[in-house]
Amino acid sequence: MDSQTSQSSQASQSPHTFQVDLRGLVDLLSHHLYSSPKVYLRELLQNAVDAITARRAEQPDAPAAVRLYAEGGTLRVEDSGIGLTESDVHSLLATIGRSSKREDGLQAARSDFLGQFGIGLLACFVVAERIRVVSRSARTPDAAPVEWTATDDGSYTVRTLPHEARPEPGTTVHLVARAGAGEWLTEERVRSLARDFGSLLPYDVRVGDEAIAELPAPWDRTHPSPATRRVALARHCHDLFGFTPLDTIDLNVPLAGVRGVAYVLPSAVSPAQRARHRVHLKGMLLTERAEQLLPDWAFFVRCVLDTDSLRPTASRESLYEDETLAAVREALGERIRSWLTGLAAGDPERLAAFLSVHHLGVKSLARHDNEMLRTMLPWLPFETTDGRLSLEEFALRHPVVHFTRTVEEYRQVAPIASAQGIGVINGGYTYDSELVEALPSVRPGTVVSELDADTVTAHLDAVDPAEELALSGFLMAARAKLDPLGCDVVLRAFHPLSVPALHLDDRAARHEQARAEAEEQADDLWAGILGSLRGSAPRARLVLNHLNPLIRRISSLRDPELIGTATESLYGQALLMAQRPLRPADSALLNRAFIGLLEWATHTEPGKDDLR
Repeated sequence: MDSQTSQSSQASQSPHTFQVDLRGLVDLLSHHLYSSPKVYLRELLQNAVDAITARRAEQPDAPAAVRLYAEGGTLRVEDSGIGLTESDVHSLLATIGRSSKREDGLQAARSDFLGQFGIGLLACFVVAERIRVVSRSARTPDAAPVEWTATDDGSYTVRTLPHEARPEPGTTVHLVARAGAGEWLTEERVRSLARDFGSLLPYDVRVGDEAIAELPAPWDRTHPSPATRRVALARHCHDLFGFTPLDTIDLNVPLAGVRGVAYVLPSAVSPAQRARHRVHLKGMLLTERAEQLLPDWAFFVRCVLDTDSLRPTASRESLYEDETLAAVREALGERIRSWLTGLAAGDPERLAAFLSVHHLGVKSLARHDNEMLRTMLPWLPFETTDGRLSLEEFALRHPVVHFTRTVEEYRQVAPIASAQGIGVINGGYTYDSELVEALPSVRPGTVVSELDADTVTAHLDAVDPAEELALSGFLMAARAKLDPLGCDVVLRAFHPLSVPALHLDDRAARHEQARAEAEEQADDLWAGILGSLRGSAPRARLVLNHLNPLIRRISSLRDPELIGTATESLYGQALLMAQRPLRPADSALLNRAFIGLLEWATHTEPGKDDLR
């Protein structure tokens, strides 16, 4: 390769500088990075607070004041911070993505600053068409004040000013509203935003003459008694979230750099509903919608806290998911868990009030935490055949803890099981069956058994063989009638006498029934595939109560058609009593049986079999 070719190759590989369309960048910020134009004020406050923090790192006795003045579509923000020299202005304000926190040996102290991404004043272009910055450096007291003026077309000017233009170190930012954005620079709006973002800032922040910071934080203030503190925090919760809490949980976790409170919701919410919490970062409001702050099971609280350990995302409107956040989440979850165990140990009345609303959240926690399950055993309510009881009380009453996995199964077997002296827990509600199955792990020696249709049938008394043989004709006609519905008919004797028939099935039977229905509606290919899946699963059964007077009269019928109508009526009534959803075939059967009974009642001839 000759030298001319080499020089040409090197020239073609020389670096080029990106050209930035500032208006396009501002559009990106306002429509994609930030959720609302209101963040401009947070950026201004943040820059001012960081500047004061930087100055105090070198001059601990330096003043710490931020002043905001809004009037006629303009805003002026003054701070007593570190200030800038002319070289700082060229280096920092005019270079997108640059941050003063990386300069002059401050890298190691960046944890003291709020800003982490150097976007700085660009956010102000979301509401302003022109930005003017006048600054004087505290590091170089003899340096002249400098003025930086930028417009939203991407141009800027820099000039030095006489010393009297800025007698003291610090920075003043002037904004002029862009068309249509004047409302964001009104005094009322600026005051509201400043109070929202900066109420916990450690410096003297004022809009005009009105102080914004409200220190100490509500959870750090002293009160005459615990009762008055609860009242004050309840008022704070109502102001922030719009509800009066059931209780308040302190979230003081020094090792995680967290201080704050969790407010317990006064009404039940869905576990799937994402909780939104207010998080302040070193006093500055970071977000009102932090969703990943607590474990999923703690959906019954809303938090407000201040932290100095968590990392914000680039927009500084949410939390960065990392190991630190995971550790904080675990620590806060442990704090809420400790509050629950404390209630169980010392305040059962408040615990009962809490569980009456939020038992689902505690069950969610207990299914993964044996210690919590052990603590909550005497308190968590379950639906049982003995009424609403805790697992502890139910286990004391019954040597075997029977449960069903679905609400439908419980409704089928509960009345009969109760009459036979079998205690059953309804495990069909969220988490309940998992907790019942976990019972032996925290209560050794407890026997837990799932109750299904076969178990219930086995507890029912068999009918004398001679009597059942005498009714074989009736049973054959009844079975033939229900066979197309995938249901068998059996005869048993059980209590209560008032129940004429009981419909029993299990999940295997329902699965087989659903497969058969799908096979009927499928084309030849799918019908063949579904047919190959046919198993030996038990079918549903209609258990007739031989002790019931109506069943005794029906079983004496001789007319096959009337037997069929009566059997369909008993089947439909048993489905309704079990509160099972009706298939189209079941609905058609009920209508047919009803019409058949009406016809029989109005056309019976003397001497013909009847039900009387």
